[in-house]
Amino acid sequence: MQIIDGKAVADEIKKEIALEVAEIKASGGKTPHLVAILVGNNGASETYVANKVKSCEELGFNSTLLRFDPSITEAELLAEVQKVNDNEDMDGLIVQLPLPNHINPDKVMETIAPSKDVDGFHPINIGRMAKGLPAYISATPQGVLDLLEYYNIETSGKHCVVVGRSQIVGLPMSILMQRNNKIGNCTVTLTHSKTKDLPAVCASADILIAALGRPEFITAEYVKDGAVVIDVGLTRVEDATKKSGFALKGDVKFDEVAPKCSFITPVPKGVGPMTIVSLMKNTLLSAKKVIYQ
Repeated sequence: MQIIDGKAVADEIKKEIALEVAEIKASGGKTPHLVAILVGNNGASETYVANKVKSCEELGFNSTLLRFDPSITEAELLAEVQKVNDNEDMDGLIVQLPLPNHINPDKVMETIAPSKDVDGFHPINIGRMAKGLPAYISATPQGVLDLLEYYNIETSGKHCVVVGRSQIVGLPMSILMQRNNKIGNCTVTLTHSKTKDLPAVCASADILIAALGRPEFITAEYVKDGAVVIDVGLTRVEDATKKSGFALKGDVKFDEVAPKCSFITPVPKGVGPMTIVSLMKNTLLSAKKVIYQ
């Protein structure tokens, strides 16, 4: 069993991005600029956005954080998104989820210009990804692909089971794993809450990707010997023994499942660090106008 060290891989990729940005600046090119919109003061969202801003500083990007009171109306927020769309200096825009209940997140995502949708959530980018056209790929799925490639994990002809069908992770992950690419060419089964005999379906997987958001749901009976297990889950669970009062748990019961695996990602320091790196890669692509001219 080999543990996939997402933090180490992310650190390597960060060095490569920082070097490229330094070279772009030295040659008089455009500094990548990421904009984050944060509505309200959700604790987890604050942490996620702070980490993204910190990564921008580390890599030499410019960053702008736009904070809004949770009372902001949907129309007002859409107008703020449009301002970023119209600002040629701003290359990428992320709107941190969740949003207040009175704001439709789909409407917000559809208002972001596809060329600045570095989260890869716009229907146009999802559609382009599905067709195999150049697109911004959602950060978490892209991070998973990068980990599989870094560790030279064979995917062609393998059976990949994705647990969870969210538009952010599960659905795009299932599309990416079946594409005719270096990391892809899998036979993919996308499972969800209505899947019958889920343990048996999962236990047939050569590659199991858990992205359902239920801590330690995947136990040993879901995993066959020698499988590759990618744990996308990240849930705060109360833990009185921790100074913070909570522990971070993945969707996989690691201690029970790990002995059966050929490769497995831990939580934390698995897929998580790769998600932010993928976002930075997309922002760099936007600044360089690689996907959209």
